[in-house]
Amino acid sequence: MKIIEKYFPELDIDKHDKIAALQELYLDWNSKINVISRKDIENIYERHVLHSLAIAKVINFVDGSEIMDIGTGGGFPGIPLAIMFPEVRFHLVDSIGKKVKVASEISEAIGLKNLTTEHARAESLNKKFDFVVSRAVTTLPEILGWCKGKIKSTQSNDLKNGLLYLKGGDFHEEISQISNKVQLWNINKWFDEEFFETKRVAHVII
Repeated sequence: MKIIEKYFPELDIDKHDKIAALQELYLDWNSKINVISRKDIENIYERHVLHSLAIAKVINFVDGSEIMDIGTGGGFPGIPLAIMFPEVRFHLVDSIGKKVKVASEISEAIGLKNLTTEHARAESLNKKFDFVVSRAVTTLPEILGWCKGKIKSTQSNDLKNGLLYLKGGDFHEEISQISNKVQLWNINKWFDEEFFETKRVAHVII
């Protein structure tokens, strides 16, 4: 938890307690259903929770916003963001049922009231959202295809509606393959750890 407190010292007690509960819950579930690599589970706060919360450094979602997390896996970035923004509604989607089960059970265990989960392929859903969030599930052109028809036309946040994507390495070639306007933030401008050296948040207007 110290790494979260370092970068988010303003956390209230409720948010702090929910985040503090995550490690034991993920350790327990990961022993039954492998959703996080054995190497990464020991660094869950740095490599999963804090990484997810880089999106909170880019945008302060307004209350009532609706966010879909595509390819959520065990609940990242959706669960940390749902803790951070309790008045924002999050819908976590994954095509692998057992991963959705983990996200759902952990959400229920910490008492998240603003989060729902669904076992489905994102492109099959008909609902619209203010933003899609995701973490390195595929190439940028492919995930934009999954987002097609999923973004609301009405704007309520400072950033224009679209995709907020966490991705590492150089993906300028992927950006060159799309016509959408893209803005990039280097995560190491906020977080000092070596893990974040090549990690970015991409905002793609849809």
